[in-house]
Amino acid sequence: MSLKQELIIMGGGVCGLYAAHTAHEASAKVTLLEKAERTGGLADGHQHQGNWYDLGVHMLHAFDQEIFTVCKEAMGPERIEVPLKSHIKWGNKLYHYPLRGRDILAGISPVTLVRCLVGLFLAELESRFPRRELGSDAESALTELYGAPLYEYFFEGFTERYWGIHPRDLSAEFVRRKMPRLSGVDVIKNLLEKIRLAKPRDVTEGALRFETLHYSRTGSESLPRCLTNQLQKAGVEINLHSPIQKISHNDKVITSVAAAGRNYGNAQNAFLSTIPLPQLINALSPAPPSEVRQAATQLTFKPMTVYALLVKKRKCMEALYTYYRDRIFHRVGEPKNAGLLVKPDDHTTLIVEMTCEKDDSKWKGDALKQVLTDLAAEGLCEPDQVVSHHLIHSEHAYPIFAKGFEEHLQTITDYLARFNNLRTTGRQGGFTYPNMHKAMRMGADAVTELLES
Repeated sequence: MSLKQELIIMGGGVCGLYAAHTAHEASAKVTLLEKAERTGGLADGHQHQGNWYDLGVHMLHAFDQEIFTVCKEAMGPERIEVPLKSHIKWGNKLYHYPLRGRDILAGISPVTLVRCLVGLFLAELESRFPRRELGSDAESALTELYGAPLYEYFFEGFTERYWGIHPRDLSAEFVRRKMPRLSGVDVIKNLLEKIRLAKPRDVTEGALRFETLHYSRTGSESLPRCLTNQLQKAGVEINLHSPIQKISHNDKVITSVAAAGRNYGNAQNAFLSTIPLPQLINALSPAPPSEVRQAATQLTFKPMTVYALLVKKRKCMEALYTYYRDRIFHRVGEPKNAGLLVKPDDHTTLIVEMTCEKDDSKWKGDALKQVLTDLAAEGLCEPDQVVSHHLIHSEHAYPIFAKGFEEHLQTITDYLARFNNLRTTGRQGGFTYPNMHKAMRMGADAVTELLES
């Protein structure tokens, strides 16, 4: 078993940071390159006029005890425990999120409810005795899971509005990776239990319904900052303002990485990438074959814009965050409810998230009037209570699993397999949907495999 002694990490989100920790623990020399002025990526915080704002909702889970222990030690007294309290607006009522099957059915009219129940029953029957090959698009997958009536009522319109893509143009893999999952059998059993036609079951309704999360008084920025400080004290070289410009190779191994006018590494070193997969392909020199470059153009990301608001109100909502199906925004978070310190103390902050396209009206900030109108309609705050606002952007927030993306991803994966000293991982680098602790685990696993290859 060989062990490479030096590792170059491209990208300083939580995946790259935990990969650096894993490599350092394995006695490798580590250099991390990050294009921004701070580490953290999607989990970083943004300070504005004395207050911290997150880029969406990013709180640490404790499912992976090894990762949690490392993060807990790094954060020290900055870590605070927060009971999960999340909602979704459905049928003019707020329900706990993740949404239970009976919650969906509670918001449906009696006639539609009967149609949905029949559709669920037929879908369940079909799944037990399949008569045809399963479809390759999300519309087919959702219909096969829940029946056509519930798909049309609950999933179709919201999915198209959120992603800007109709479910028939999304891959069925999208349903497995990203869409909320409900068992048709459980929906029916929940309903029968509710109307006392079935005995209560001694089960937990959702793995995340009563979870404890981990946060800080300055928001999500604390975790990557504390990990970065710990790594730097241990001797890990972390270079900020270092966007990847060129990745040189000899068709068998990566030979160096150029960033901010400097070259890093050599052919004997290991290289880990967490940057968006198309950017990795475009940075390779010599350029990959045309079919690989073409495949990279087919892997796209959905941008996100956050309207970060300071509100002259002590509290706007009961939950940590709430999902909305019929507003210009998709999720609103109030980090103060998780312990975030807000100045002045009789104010609060709202994190208003929406998917968009780069340079559209939402991205540019032209949607503020509609945002304020919708917040008022939901009873969260009035426009004259908003003291200040600013925008936070993420160009590569969500990989888009467009129909047929698997073939393009496989083309790229097959090409990159020739470089035994390179791995690409994480949300952007792996073109997938991990939460924070899963992204960190992906980084750790990739480093372990890479250093021992």
